[in-house]
Amino acid sequence: MLDIFNLSGKVAIVTGANTGIGQGIAIALARAGAAVAGVGRSPLDETQRLVEAAGGRFLSIKADLGSTEPLTRVVEEAATWGGRVDILVNNAGLIRRADPLDFSEQDWDEVIDVNLKSAFFLSQAFARRLVAQGSGGKIINIASVLSFQGGIRIPSYTASKHGIAGLTQLLANEWAAKGINVNAIAPGYCVTNNTQAIRWGTPEDMGGAAVFLASRAADYCHGTVLVVDGGWLAR
Repeated sequence: MLDIFNLSGKVAIVTGANTGIGQGIAIALARAGAAVAGVGRSPLDETQRLVEAAGGRFLSIKADLGSTEPLTRVVEEAATWGGRVDILVNNAGLIRRADPLDFSEQDWDEVIDVNLKSAFFLSQAFARRLVAQGSGGKIINIASVLSFQGGIRIPSYTASKHGIAGLTQLLANEWAAKGINVNAIAPGYCVTNNTQAIRWGTPEDMGGAAVFLASRAADYCHGTVLVVDGGWLAR
């Protein structure tokens, strides 16, 4: 039974892997057997140490996902290093807080560009690579409980996470026939640098969900937004 969760021989790309949820997912995928290419704007030394301590292989890719320019390079670097790519986790994200009356166009654009635009175009580059290598694969988007709620003082973040939920379903419809599963995880409030005022789950709590969606156990899951929120939406 455990074999269906085994990711040995798989190569995963995890964006925003330098900290928080991305780091927790990178470690969990490595423990399940995957080689992990971590992507971030800042150094990934800590994530590399933790992945290697878990027995995994790690490649550090420096890229600013506020632009589409590096996205094809990210996929090709990972594929060259690993010999193939199999799993993409679109985790990189920004958040900006302000009253909607005062929210700036710059804050809107910066959040949408990283959270939504780069997720689509990186998924596109990744899917093109899967088609070229003649294999299926798994895309896991990181949504949020704010894919289902409005939130307060975070208009662009809320819009981006609603968009991620819809994009997950759209790409699942488009690419299921190509053997590409597109699903999402909607975390509840976790202890990260974005939520220090709120103490709830930990990034590691998302690891099991990511391993499941990346594995053969989730082969029949398409367009699912898996909520992992400690019961927040059940309130």
